Amino acid sequence: MKLHYYNIADDVIAFSTTRHGGASKGNHGELNINPYCGDNAAAITANREALCKTLNIEDCHLFLPHQVHDIECLDVTEDVLHASPKQRQQLLEGKDALMTSLPHVCIGVSTADCIPVLLYDPRHHAKAAIHAGWRGTVSRIVKETFRKMQRRYGTLPEDTLAVIGPGITLKNFEVGQEVYDDFAAHGFDMRLIAQKFPCKNNPTQEKWHINLPLCNQLQLESVGVPRGNIQQSGICTYDDVADFFSARRLGINSGRIYTGII
Repeated sequence: MKLHYYNIADDVIAFSTTRHGGASKGNHGELNINPYCGDNAAAITANREALCKTLNIEDCHLFLPHQVHDIECLDVTEDVLHASPKQRQQLLEGKDALMTSLPHVCIGVSTADCIPVLLYDPRHHAKAAIHAGWRGTVSRIVKETFRKMQRRYGTLPEDTLAVIGPGITLKNFEVGQEVYDDFAAHGFDMRLIAQKFPCKNNPTQEKWHINLPLCNQLQLESVGVPRGNIQQSGICTYDDVADFFSARRLGINSGRIYTGII
């Protein structure tokens, strides 16, 4: 099993899974733990067991929500940790972010071109994992989740450490005019986050591209997180599809990266 680790703090483990070292096949191969993308159930179970072994945690301490491109965040409390499997599934349904202050609990999100963001508050030992697709980014899910950490744990922006993980980058995230207009309507500075490039299918024309990693970085900076506290992975899933899943390259029925923090 090959994981990509982030040096965020000495007392946490932050990582993204790669495509290497699991039991899944084809476009789900090899290391996929997401049960919502059409992969073989036995392979998912084997991959999840292997990941928990690598992280030295029990399976019940690994959390993965069913994401819907919204901004809802689940606070993983003791009650959630000890809920029945059915109750846990219901709680994880429709969540695009998780946060917790419980020790030895891994929270994470699934992506395959969308942007995974990890937050860590070392003062309160609180952490969050956020799925920021373009819709979540437009709705400022990273900013909203940070505000929830502030209310729940007293998290301070100057303490917050962040990782913006593997995702599609500016040069490859070609969008329609309606997506550009949506970002503009929500008050984003389009001079900073958007640029026109030749259309991939017709190089004689140009289309807008959006810089999703930067959009999410700017959200953190807007609430006071210092730029020096924010790590950009610099990994483009579209370009590096051999090592990381990309839905634009492999299709929707493909594996997902799991970016987690424990």
